[in-house]
Amino acid sequence: MRKNLEIPQGKRTKLYRFFEILPGAISYGAILLLFILSWVDPTIGAIYLFIIIASTLVKAVSVAYRTAQGYKVIKSASKVDWRKRVEDLSVPHEAFERLRDDANKSYHFDEHVENLKMMAAMSGEYPKPESIYHVVIMTAYNEGIEVLDPSIEAVKNTTFPNDHIIFALAYEERGGEAIAKTATILKNKYQGVFKDFLLIEHPDNLPNEVIGKGPNLTYAGYKIADHIKKVKIPVENVIVTSLDSDNHMAPKYLDSVAYEFITHPNRQRLSYQPVSLFMNNVWDAPAPSRVIAVSNSFFNVISTMRPHLLRNFASHSQPLQALEAMDFWSKRTIVEDGHQYWRSLFFFSGDYSVLPIRIPIYQDAVIDETFWKTVKAQFIQVRRWDYGASDVAYVGSRLFVKKKDRIIPFWQLFPKFWRLLDGHVTLAILAPIVAFGGWVPMIMNVSSHDMVAYNLPNIVSVVETFASIGLIVSILVSFKMLPKRPAKYRKSKNISMVLQWVLMPITSIIYQSAAAFYSQTRLMLGKYMEKFDVTKKIIKK
Repeated sequence: MRKNLEIPQGKRTKLYRFFEILPGAISYGAILLLFILSWVDPTIGAIYLFIIIASTLVKAVSVAYRTAQGYKVIKSASKVDWRKRVEDLSVPHEAFERLRDDANKSYHFDEHVENLKMMAAMSGEYPKPESIYHVVIMTAYNEGIEVLDPSIEAVKNTTFPNDHIIFALAYEERGGEAIAKTATILKNKYQGVFKDFLLIEHPDNLPNEVIGKGPNLTYAGYKIADHIKKVKIPVENVIVTSLDSDNHMAPKYLDSVAYEFITHPNRQRLSYQPVSLFMNNVWDAPAPSRVIAVSNSFFNVISTMRPHLLRNFASHSQPLQALEAMDFWSKRTIVEDGHQYWRSLFFFSGDYSVLPIRIPIYQDAVIDETFWKTVKAQFIQVRRWDYGASDVAYVGSRLFVKKKDRIIPFWQLFPKFWRLLDGHVTLAILAPIVAFGGWVPMIMNVSSHDMVAYNLPNIVSVVETFASIGLIVSILVSFKMLPKRPAKYRKSKNISMVLQWVLMPITSIIYQSAAAFYSQTRLMLGKYMEKFDVTKKIIKK
C-alpha cells in the first residue's frame, strides 16, 4: 500500500484542524496563564515565571557550550582532506595498512581507519568512489547573474571531480524573460565544465502546487531522473543536493557527503545536512539582519552537535533513488526543507535519520534596497521559517490514530512530535515572557503590596545577567566565524559588530516571537500561507 505523504488541500479533518490550532492555542495560553496565576496568587505566578526563566538560563549556558564545541568541530572537519579519504575507499585494504599505525591523528582519523577496515572486509559490496555522481539543483526565481554566478562558481571549485557533477539550474517560468535569459548566459558559460549543465524551467500554474520552492525542486527531480536513465548512470549511486540561489558551497562539501554516503550501509535512508552559515554578506547587512544571521548560524552549528534532533534545513543532500521513490519533495508547503524530514520519516516507516555534515554551505543575510525594506524582508523570511509549525498537524494527525493506521509506533514517534510542538511554542513565548514577565505579578496585584511580586523584576534581572554570560561566549565565537572584513570597511566596523548585540532583546521579540505568533495565528484561523515570498538579494558593490 502506497503511503499518503501529502499535506491535505482544502477542507481538513477535525483531527487535522485540532493540531493546526494546537501550537497557537498553547502559545497564547502560556502567556495568558501567567496573568491568571499572578492574579490568583502572585507567588504562584512568580513560581511559574521562575521555572521559565530558569530554563532560559540553562539553555543559555547550553547554547554557549554547544556553539563553542560546534565551531571547533567544524574547523577540524574543514581541515580534513576529504578527497583523499574518498580515494582511500577505492583501495580500502591498502589504505588501512598504510594508515593504521599513523601517528598523525586528525578529525575522526580513528573512525576513518575503522571504515577502511570495514570496507576491506566487505569485498566490494558498496558503491565505489569512482561510481558516485552528484546532482546539484539550484532553484531560482528572478535573481540576477551577480547572485547566481558566484553560487555556480563555488560548485565548480569543489574538490569533487567536475566530470561527476551534473548541475541543474531550476528556474521559474513566472520569473519572466529576464531569468530565462540569465539561465541561457550561465549555460553557455558553464557548458563543458560539469558532466552536464541542465536548464529546467518550472511551468507556472501547475495543479495542486503552492507557489514555492518545493514544486520547482520536484519538477526538476522528475527531469533529472529521466536524464540519469538516459545517460545510463546507476540511480542508486546518485546524490542530489538542493541549493538556494545565494548558496556558496564550501570546497570540501561534496567529497564529505560522498564519503559518508559510501561508508554508511543504510545510505538510502539518510539525508546529509551541512551547516548553514549566513555569512556571505554579513559585513554589508544592517545590524538587525546581522544579529538574525549570526543567531541562525549559531542554531545550525548547535544542531549539528545534536544529531538526534537534526532536521533538514535549507540546503541538504539526499540519494536520488530515495527521492524518486517518495516522489521527491512536497508541492504543498512553503517550508519544503524542514517538511522533507517528516515526509522521509513516514515514507521509510521511521527508519530514517539526518546525518550531520560538518562542512558549511554559506548563505546570504537579508539585504534589501533600504534599511526599512530590509527590516520588513527579514520578518517575511523568519515568518516563513516559523510556518514550520504546520508540521505539528502533519505529524500529530498520523500519531494520534488507531494503532492499525499508524505508520510509526506511538512511542517511537511521540518524543519527536513533542519536541516539534515544544520548539514552536517556546519560539513564540520565551522572548516576551523573559522581557516583560517579571512585571506581571506586580501589575496584577498593585494594591496587595506582595513582597514576592515587587521583588520579582530584580530577581529576574539577576538571572538574566547570568544568562548574558552565555551571550558573551557566543559573541566571541561569532567573531571567529565571521569572514574576513572587506577592505572597504575600517577596523572601527568591528565595534559595530559587538554593539549590534544590544539589539538582541528587540530582534528576539520581533523576529522570534512576533513572527512565530504570526504563523501560528494563520494556522489557527485556517489562513494558510501558500506562497513562498522570495527574499530579495542585493549585492553591495
